Amino acid sequence: MEVMQLVGLGLVASILVVILRDQRPEIALLLSIVVGVLVFLFMLDRLAAVLNVLRDLAVRADLNLAYLGTVLKIVGIAYIVGFGAQISRDAGEGAIANKIEFGGKILILVLAAPVMVAVLQAIIQILP
Repeated sequence: MEVMQLVGLGLVASILVVILRDQRPEIALLLSIVVGVLVFLFMLDRLAAVLNVLRDLAVRADLNLAYLGTVLKIVGIAYIVGFGAQISRDAGEGAIANKIEFGGKILILVLAAPVMVAVLQAIIQILP
């Protein structure tokens, strides 16, 4: 049922944004941002449940929680950057959206580097 609420909210907001865009573009943009934030807030408790399950699995598998935290940060950066870039595109600022995505990719690369080094070290230890 949640999916119906989510899609319903998105469709109603989309229709309103299309109607308002010609007459009041600033209100249309604001409505788009507000709906995006509402969807994000609506999904926070589901996201927390998934994070708890992943943490429990990592503890059971005796994995280093630092790596799990890094992977989750990378996923979070990807979602937040995508959200910010899409808001910029909705505002008609594609160039700024591209810069946001570029910055996000650099941040992901910086966070991923220690994980990649650890994986390579593990592979080197396995090889004769």
